[in-house]
Amino acid sequence: MKQEVIEQEKAAFSSHKTPEVDWIQVCRLMLQSRALDEIEEKELVPAKLVFNQFSARGHDFAQILLGSLLTHPNDAATGYYRSRPFVMSLGIKLDEVVASPMAKEGGYSDGRDIGVVCNYPNIERTGGMLFPMCGGVGAQYTPISGWAQSIVYHRDQLENADYSGAIAVSMGGDSSMSTSGFWAALNISTTNNLPHLFYIEDNGYGISVPQTVQTPGGDQVANLKAYKNLKIIDGDGTDPEQTPDLIREAVEYVRSGKGACLLRLKVPRLCGHTFQDTQTYKSSEFIADEIERDPLPKLKEYLLKNSIMTSEELLELEKDSYIKIQESVERAKERKQPDPKNLTKFVYAEDGLAQLRGGLAADGHTFPTQSIESKPEGPRLNMLTAIRKTLNYELETNPKVVVFGEDVGPKGGVHGATLGLNDKFGDSRVFDTSLSEEGIIGRSIGMALSGLMPVPEIQFRKYAEPAAEQLSDTGIMRWRTNNQFAAPMVVRIPGGFARRGDPWHSMCDEVEWVHKVGWQLAMPSNAEDAVGLLRYALRDNNPTIFFEHRHLLDHSWARRPYPGDEYIIPFGQAKVLTTGNKLTVVCWGAMVSRCEKAAMDLNMGIEVIDLRTLQPWDKDSVLKSVEKTARCLIVHEDNKTAGFGAEIAATLSDELFFSLDAPIQRLAMPDIPNPHNIHLLDVAVPTVQSIALAMQNLIEV
Repeated sequence: MKQEVIEQEKAAFSSHKTPEVDWIQVCRLMLQSRALDEIEEKELVPAKLVFNQFSARGHDFAQILLGSLLTHPNDAATGYYRSRPFVMSLGIKLDEVVASPMAKEGGYSDGRDIGVVCNYPNIERTGGMLFPMCGGVGAQYTPISGWAQSIVYHRDQLENADYSGAIAVSMGGDSSMSTSGFWAALNISTTNNLPHLFYIEDNGYGISVPQTVQTPGGDQVANLKAYKNLKIIDGDGTDPEQTPDLIREAVEYVRSGKGACLLRLKVPRLCGHTFQDTQTYKSSEFIADEIERDPLPKLKEYLLKNSIMTSEELLELEKDSYIKIQESVERAKERKQPDPKNLTKFVYAEDGLAQLRGGLAADGHTFPTQSIESKPEGPRLNMLTAIRKTLNYELETNPKVVVFGEDVGPKGGVHGATLGLNDKFGDSRVFDTSLSEEGIIGRSIGMALSGLMPVPEIQFRKYAEPAAEQLSDTGIMRWRTNNQFAAPMVVRIPGGFARRGDPWHSMCDEVEWVHKVGWQLAMPSNAEDAVGLLRYALRDNNPTIFFEHRHLLDHSWARRPYPGDEYIIPFGQAKVLTTGNKLTVVCWGAMVSRCEKAAMDLNMGIEVIDLRTLQPWDKDSVLKSVEKTARCLIVHEDNKTAGFGAEIAATLSDELFFSLDAPIQRLAMPDIPNPHNIHLLDVAVPTVQSIALAMQNLIEV
């Protein structure tokens, strides 16, 4: 019976027919691509109208063939800086392709990103979508693995037959196979048997570095032949007879539902890495051989030999292609410069202006009733249980929520936050991943772009560092695509000291997320706030870091009754814990309970404010309090130098300098990692005693 279901799924996968090659269109796109390269190199770069020029000459033929086969409305692809012909083959408007490298108004990004780092939302779904490209080599792989997993999820879990037969394609050069992103994606897509086509353009060089430096024997693909669940197709990417068959075989294999495929085509790079690259590292013989392998003359010969076009028609098409590009260039020159007034738009979601692709908002998803009013019920819960209960409700009411990470499945997380959720919701919705933070966050991007709400867990704060590139790319996605794409997700990260500290599991360093463009940051201090903030994040249209402090997960002070399934706390709303007119204390996370106790023990008119979120932070509440008390103490666990307390202090100095009766004080960790010895930890991290002393000293100044 199980085998019968598998065969039915394969049949559904392969129902999308592969189109025949439109040779005239392939030739037209090649000629237009070559014309654009020539005009950029001879005119636009010297005139300083284009600054980043990457030619795809030699790569173009195979790219166009591949792109022409991505006709399924839920196909998606990731490219890189040499993928422009591929993007053109997907159907993007020629004027956008031409104008974007000049950083003119409109285009892929409204002048915000490098012109060759493009994107194509294809909201009409006439064929494949192109994810926003990234500047980092190898960063394109894990997001498309996430899309491949989402194809299966939409088809099977959400029972959306429109995803049957869709595939995910990642494009990359041979040297990109050395990156952690490639290997993470390879593991994701092969272990899960996902419809992922890895397309590798092998020109033998990574800028100037030959393949012999990248891998033993100089052949990455040969070294992958023992990989399980990976079909490898290998051949020439310049031959009009062979290349279409190789590409068709790869596409049809992946569409059939058999799993992942790696297609490696050898192509010449008929140019330097960029326009400025002189290629002195290549021998004259090597360059001559590359010229011999140019696919354009081969294509022309094939068209003539098979009577697809006459020589006169070829000449006319070449002339027409050049004219069309030249006309487009002239139109691009006439475009306005981007309006500086819009420079800071779309760092975050803006009301009424949902992105074109990605997240729940783009699909108009609606949520159950929510309320800012807490309705406490039942006994006091620790923060861990409150988080689990919130995840459970959101999983129950929103089928697009998926929770995953290392050990979050049957084990229930090393901290216990997902205990029992895998049993209840199954392996498709709450699941374990391979041990790769790059893969965990990269996969989340693809899922978010497919309209899911991914909730990845990074097991400890320090472990987020291998995912730094994917986290950065996620945050800036909305801004750099001018609100065409966004990838809302909630990244759960436990961190901070617990019963002991150490340099590896106890890091806070929350200021990094405040500084990451496009990210929100929540740091709840108790179970009730954890529920309200987490639920808000899971329904919001921005990516969020949800910081779960290890000291608070089972702390008695942090326990609260469950505030109800409707409870939310909008970000940027601080909470005043104690009122007073002698001193304002601003804190967050594990320092909140300590500050409250110190203030209550002293009973000297101290107002304690729990920020709850640092991005955004409730500046108005802090200013209002400090204007009343004329004194401020900022307490945080993170290192003092460049910690978030410095930002608050600078803001107060800028806006309330003449209202202050004493210097703003900060109490924080010295600039060291968390120590493991408990006595050292008590000296490093602010304690109730050290906080009380700082409070008293500041009041008595």
